[in-house]
Amino acid sequence: AGAASAPAHPAAAAAPDIPLANVKAHLAQLQSIATANGGNRAHGRAGYQASLDYVKAKLDAAGFTTRVQRFTASGRTGYNLIADWPGGDADQVVMAGSHLDSVTSGPGINDNGSGSSAVLETALAVARSGYQPGKHLRFAWWGAEELGLVGSRSYVNSLGSAERAKISGYLNFDMIGSPNPGYFVYDDDPAIEQTFKDYFTGLGIATEIETEGDGRSDHAPFKNAGVPVGGLFSGADYRKTSAQAAKWGGTVGQPFDRCYHSSCDTTANIDDTALDHNSDAIAYAVWELSQ
Repeated sequence: AGAASAPAHPAAAAAPDIPLANVKAHLAQLQSIATANGGNRAHGRAGYQASLDYVKAKLDAAGFTTRVQRFTASGRTGYNLIADWPGGDADQVVMAGSHLDSVTSGPGINDNGSGSSAVLETALAVARSGYQPGKHLRFAWWGAEELGLVGSRSYVNSLGSAERAKISGYLNFDMIGSPNPGYFVYDDDPAIEQTFKDYFTGLGIATEIETEGDGRSDHAPFKNAGVPVGGLFSGADYRKTSAQAAKWGGTVGQPFDRCYHSSCDTTANIDDTALDHNSDAIAYAVWELSQ
């Protein structure tokens, strides 16, 4: 008998579980920031700056290389936060991002504290685990999404064609803890879409194609620039059908998020199960796509 052949490549690193309590602690901080700053975390306002400072401090302490990109929208200075994890192939960049700004009418805890906090906790999990991906990891928190994707478009426009071509995928997370949740997956890049669907299949959760927010969030500038995109969404002001309630639970005929763009989008406006599953799915995809 011949000698056993060595494996062709080492076993892929497995994504860690993202602790729900950690994600909710970030949400509580964002709520406190809004409460202390006129009830919101909107573009050009003190609540946004404090939100960015909170996220940046966590990333800096964890060993990320951070930079703040300035832009102007509606006469006010806006800011994107970009965080790179040192290492990996600089010609193959996997990005995950969420908008950090709220509307002026409320604290924006589901929209989009949920995505921002889950992406933050995924980045911190990369640092805690000492993960060394084959590809380069970059995380982003966008400003002025609520004014028409201004921050993310500013970022994409700042990249030359060669830099854009290095982004092998951009993952977007905008509203992932809706109180009457659905489980929606963007049907953009097929490989990214399948990665998310595989995760939810493993949980026994049926997903649907995301149509409500198509083109209405920060993946759009990337998609328009030819970057493969994907993401998750738990629903906004569309109403849950009887078929959706049959597979996901919740309330038929009510919006996925009755507090969408309202003052009641607080820490009480979060479904913990959806937030937990989606946070874990983010980590799963980040690990799978960056090996």
